[in-house]
Amino acid sequence: MEMNPNEETSADEEVLQWTVAPEYKKQRIDKYVTEAMEEDVSRSQVQLWIEQGHVTVNGRAVKANYKVAEHETVEVRVPPAASVDIVPEDIPLDIVYEDADVIVVNKRRGMVVHPAAGHSSGTLVNALMFHCKDLSGINGELRPGIVHRIDKDTSGLLMAAKNDKAHASLAAQLKEHSVSRVYTALAHGNISHDHGTVEANVARDPHDRKMFTTVSSGGKHAVTHFNVSERFGDYTLLELKLETGRTHQIRVHMKFIGHPLVGDPVYGRTGGIKMQGQALHAASLGFTHPTTGERLEFTAPLPEDMEDLLVHLRSR
Repeated sequence: MEMNPNEETSADEEVLQWTVAPEYKKQRIDKYVTEAMEEDVSRSQVQLWIEQGHVTVNGRAVKANYKVAEHETVEVRVPPAASVDIVPEDIPLDIVYEDADVIVVNKRRGMVVHPAAGHSSGTLVNALMFHCKDLSGINGELRPGIVHRIDKDTSGLLMAAKNDKAHASLAAQLKEHSVSRVYTALAHGNISHDHGTVEANVARDPHDRKMFTTVSSGGKHAVTHFNVSERFGDYTLLELKLETGRTHQIRVHMKFIGHPLVGDPVYGRTGGIKMQGQALHAASLGFTHPTTGERLEFTAPLPEDMEDLLVHLRSR
């Protein structure tokens, strides 16, 4: 939902605002807010906020079944989260680069990036807090230092900020698309053309809020560029470059063009080669250092299971 909310933050609450676009008129307010929220907020949580008066339309409290109209202003005053103690944990990290401002790690497949419901420990944040001691606080106590995320079952490079100045710089670079992010992936099927671009808006799936899907109108603008690296008949090895960074973007776009990623438990196919999680690896990351202005570029080798899979396919 490309609505560019105005965002204000205070010590007590976060305030989000949207102006209703024409394609969302007559949508229930609880559904509208759930889809508009950048974070993973449940519809039941939004309904509770509505009941508590935290959601208004043109300054007026409404009920959950209220249907929004074009050009109305929707405001959500997100209550402060309950205090949570995130415990530093001595979890091994594959550190690719570190200085006083930033740290770049090669995240293993299976590791959750930050604590959330069901994942209060064992996350990258727990490990970073043990290793770094100092992380930026812009994203709150559950996500200290986290500027961007990759999925739990995606491996590869991730940058984190050690102070708020560095966080603001890296976040601005992401917003203006000057951060370079290149992924390696193994997809089902034979992609006949050597390179291409997938441009399809991405939105939360109306039938399953944990999934995303492509939509012809609304949603968030999403662009993925790809080059074919190697073909194996019924599988294709790809290099993919993100122009935008939507949740599950590569996985959704590959499903959209009929070539879902091998091992993807949500968007993939049954049968064929088995993997624990999708065959997707954040192979390279480039950004401008927030203090020195130097352009930094990093690469990370494929995880062992993906490398073994390619050896198997090449030997067939």
